[in-house]
Amino acid sequence: MSQEFSRDAVLPSAAAGADAPRVRFVEISPERAGQRIDNFLVTTLKGVPKSRVYRMLRKGEVRVNKGRVKATYRLVAGDSVRIPPVRVAEEGDKLPPGERLLQRIESAILREEKGFLIINKPSGIAVHGGSGISHGVIEALRASRPEAPYLELVHRLDRDTSGCLIIAKRRSVLRELHRLLREDGMDKRYLALVKGAWRGGERRVTAALRKNTLKSGERVVVVDAVEGKQALSLFRPVTRYRDATLVEVTLKTGRTHQIRVHAASIGQPIAGDDKYGDDAFSASLRRQGLKRLFLHAHSLAFRLPGIDDEIRVSAPLDGELTAVLNKLEKIEK
Repeated sequence: MSQEFSRDAVLPSAAAGADAPRVRFVEISPERAGQRIDNFLVTTLKGVPKSRVYRMLRKGEVRVNKGRVKATYRLVAGDSVRIPPVRVAEEGDKLPPGERLLQRIESAILREEKGFLIINKPSGIAVHGGSGISHGVIEALRASRPEAPYLELVHRLDRDTSGCLIIAKRRSVLRELHRLLREDGMDKRYLALVKGAWRGGERRVTAALRKNTLKSGERVVVVDAVEGKQALSLFRPVTRYRDATLVEVTLKTGRTHQIRVHAASIGQPIAGDDKYGDDAFSASLRRQGLKRLFLHAHSLAFRLPGIDDEIRVSAPLDGELTAVLNKLEKIEK
């Protein structure tokens, strides 16, 4: 299998100096095939504004096999992409992920195959950097595996949510896993501790959800039957306690903050949720030692072409969440 490479051609103007940006030619590997040229450039040209990327495409500064292409062009294995001289973020522009973070992420790997890996993401670590966060899971993995040609998030978990997170090691696998997510071909289950006694058995929550931004700039999700997007969560009680219930939630759609908003919408918000939760309920759990959101992606199951057996992975609750449950008083069903 050919590897993606770049060979630099020095700009005609020698006066530009050795540190000046130079023209690059990148040959597209099979793993990059199918990706749109605009997305490829955004990923390759770290720190370059998207407006600049699209301007380069419009002006023909970017060439594929010596010809102009539109932003929607999908790359083919073996394509030669000319990238014009543009200054990108240097490795030294920011500190790399610390060794402690790298070790935490590598030690959290639950399963690894040729095309993907699944980690038990710790609570408090973002899946990617941004919004004041320098590094997340994906940056740590790329730093610890500099030889890996491709590492991309398949889906996301909130920063405070722990549990199963999939990272694709091949673009073809990423496309297939995205298809499974779109077509409800992946079984994703969470454990959450919600407020109050649970009445009855499994409950379907279908409230439509819409993203909303407050004046402060904080992003929240609200129930909106008119403009919201369809969402479906299945809640099933697992263990009943005197003032709370441990529930298993199966996601049938993947909206932002879906479980948290759906739980709050039925009057049983998740413990430790500082955005949609009940302050008094969360405070009572803090006295039991809960210092985080009690939401954990505890299992994944799916099938991939070429692998005979169904892939099933589970992530146990961490010590903090288990200790909290052990302090609660169980009641009979």
